Amino acid sequence: MQVRLSASWTDSGGKLWAAGDTVDVDAVTLAELEEQGMVEEPEGQSSGSGETTTTSSSTPTPVKPVDPKKIGPGPGAPPADSTGD
Repeated sequence: MQVRLSASWTDSGGKLWAAGDTVDVDAVTLAELEEQGMVEEPEGQSSGSGETTTTSSSTPTPVKPVDPKKIGPGPGAPPADSTGD
C-alpha cells in the first residue's frame, strides 16, 4: 500500500526516503512506520476509519452496559412453554 512519509526513512534495502515521499510498503512495515510516527494522514480522511495511515493509536469504543433483565435467551433457545391451551 502507498503511504506518505512524515519523516526521512531508510528502507530494508538501504534506500533513503525523504519526508513527503510516497512509498509502497507491506502491512508489517506500515505498522512499524506508524508506531514510529513516520506516516502522514492523507487529507480528507478522518482517524478511526477502517484502513488508515494515521500516526495515532486507535482506542476501542466503550461498550454500553446492558441491563441483565433485558438479556433474552437468544435465537437458539427452545420455544417457551405454552400454558394458554
